[in-house]
Amino acid sequence: MASSLTKDPVRPGTPGTGKTFFGHPRGLATLFMTEMWERFSYYGMRALLPLYLVAPGGLHLNAGTATAIYSVYVSLVYLLAMPGGWFGDRVWGPRKTVAVAGAVIMLGHLTLALPSSGTFYAGLGLVAIGSGLLKANISTMVGHLYDGPDDPRRDGGFTVFYMGINLGAFAAPLIIGTIGENVNWHFGFALAALGMALGLVQFLLGSRHLADRSSVVPKPLSPEEKTSTLRKAAIWPGIAVVAYAVVGFSGHYTLNWILVPLTLLGVIIPVMVLVNIKRDRELDRPEQSKMSAYIWFFVAAAVFWMIYDQGGSTLSIFADSSADNTVLGWEFPVSWYQSVNPVLIMALAPVFAWFWLALNKRGKEPSTIVKFASGLVLVGASFFLFLAPLSIADGGHKAAAMWLVAIYFVQTVGELLLSPVGLSVTTKMAPAKYASQMMGVWFLAVTAGDATTGLLSIAGVDLNRTGIVAMEATLAVVAGVAVWMYRKRVKELMGDVR
Repeated sequence: MASSLTKDPVRPGTPGTGKTFFGHPRGLATLFMTEMWERFSYYGMRALLPLYLVAPGGLHLNAGTATAIYSVYVSLVYLLAMPGGWFGDRVWGPRKTVAVAGAVIMLGHLTLALPSSGTFYAGLGLVAIGSGLLKANISTMVGHLYDGPDDPRRDGGFTVFYMGINLGAFAAPLIIGTIGENVNWHFGFALAALGMALGLVQFLLGSRHLADRSSVVPKPLSPEEKTSTLRKAAIWPGIAVVAYAVVGFSGHYTLNWILVPLTLLGVIIPVMVLVNIKRDRELDRPEQSKMSAYIWFFVAAAVFWMIYDQGGSTLSIFADSSADNTVLGWEFPVSWYQSVNPVLIMALAPVFAWFWLALNKRGKEPSTIVKFASGLVLVGASFFLFLAPLSIADGGHKAAAMWLVAIYFVQTVGELLLSPVGLSVTTKMAPAKYASQMMGVWFLAVTAGDATTGLLSIAGVDLNRTGIVAMEATLAVVAGVAVWMYRKRVKELMGDVR
């Protein structure tokens, strides 16, 4: 990395030192490596999670329960991004929040590494809490490195930063997945803890290169607000402790006493947040109109993520039991499938960026709505494609690995159409009052989608059945077509946003 640090003769006053990281503030190297190692630990553990849950040497749960746990875990990570951002804004500041988050994540992975089912769920909870704290605040610190939104290097800096995400996500299943599946599950979880530890150490050592703003609490709580917040924070956990103590001592406790409330929260909270913003009388008419349009995007995105995130649960469990996981006669770990998406993202993202620019110069770039609708149709098409390996497995044969690779390919193209557009339209359509909170609202679409998957699994729906897969695929395609058909109405509601 040292070879990429050069003197910057153009922009004195860059946060940190006078050196740059590929032409960007040197602090970007710190945040790049922190995010890379955090994603290494997160995606490595996530690749192992559904396999460990169903494995005879793991928790040996049925596929439905495993999918429910996985879905609840992922939905919590994104749900907790909102309070995580709140902590950065009101309590600790982004830099301290990220440092604490890294320590919590590391502790969570170490807890997962303990050979006990009792501590396993506590470990999942810690990783979810730490990930929620880190997710919103580390992106904020990337923005702090630049001279406002008009800095010409800003978009490029975020592109470099997101490459760190995909590098970590690509390497994790190959390393952590191999160790976990072929050596010992808990060694794999311990390796995830080591990855986060490396990220935390280099963050603490390199934090001197970050912008001074990253240590500032933008809007600290007043003494009255602190008292009120602490009181409210104590009430709900207290009620939960009493309720679960009663259930436990009465002998009625089952895992669903945890899973059902969490999945319901994952659906209810996103709805409540959107309703509260939409009903805010301080919003003017154009802002109200934009929020009406945004609800279309939000619901469509929830459908997208409901299917997309099953790539780590439903597809992974199918591959474990019903796929021929070999290439030219060489067998590879099931967790390796989770490296397909990040490597495709790294390969295809520059192609898409060039393609949109070329179309834009010709005045033919598709609108935001068309891109969004196309992403939905593609994720639906990926599950129509899933019907082929399901039919092969129903016939008593192992489905070829390339069927699953093809599904991940179609989903990745859909992601590149929908996800960047969703992030962009969220920032453009956010009411001024909620400008800093709307990115958390976007993450709630992931929460709602995964929570819906969790509810289906808890209800006993077999997500690997042909009929259910076809129904989900049809839902996504219909949602995409509906967004496209009503594109003129949505454009009117969007006002000046394009």
